[in-house]
Amino acid sequence: MRVLVAEDHPELADDIAEGLRDQGMGADVAYDGASAIEKALLNPYDVVVLDRDLPRIHGDAVCAALVASPSAARILMLTAAATVTNRVDGLNLGADDYLVKPFAFEELVARVRALGRRRPGTAPVIMRGDLVLDRARRRVSRAGRPVTLTRKELGILEELVIADGAVVSAEDLLDRVWDENADPFTRTVTVTIARLRRKLGEPDLIETVVGSGYRLP
Repeated sequence: MRVLVAEDHPELADDIAEGLRDQGMGADVAYDGASAIEKALLNPYDVVVLDRDLPRIHGDAVCAALVASPSAARILMLTAAATVTNRVDGLNLGADDYLVKPFAFEELVARVRALGRRRPGTAPVIMRGDLVLDRARRRVSRAGRPVTLTRKELGILEELVIADGAVVSAEDLLDRVWDENADPFTRTVTVTIARLRRKLGEPDLIETVVGSGYRLP
């Protein structure tokens, strides 16, 4: 899952992004509304955590622009305004969820994950043969055996499972599991796939499609 954090307080924005990365998500940061729109239209985010009071372009306008754009990102709006009217206004703009500041980080993570699970064709628990991926609890098992994965390994497996047999390129995996700071020329995806294969065991579940990427048949 990849998330954009649009928040004008750099320290808070960076703390949220780092916390999301610790939870296994790719997280980018925008400190104003113009940057938020630019990044959201450029990158395939699953969720945008959107502060309502952004400089340059107000968060309400950012929300409206993203809803009207081709972006499929879900929007979690953050605001210090706690009245029912404020929450209704935010939702009427097209936001998918609303969280009042100050908030518990654990609640923010839970809401981001819940919005991420709304991607088309996904479910909290997905089975592929003897493989079971519990996206809600971040657990994997194969043939009843628990498989312990790193956050990035789990992120790659999740993307391959959600693709439902379609080929996913290394570039797409880098985009969705890492963030904008990832080196596009790195072998990180190849190395992580190799570790994931070893942990999942035999027979190999991940097929390499030469010149195209990877898939789970």
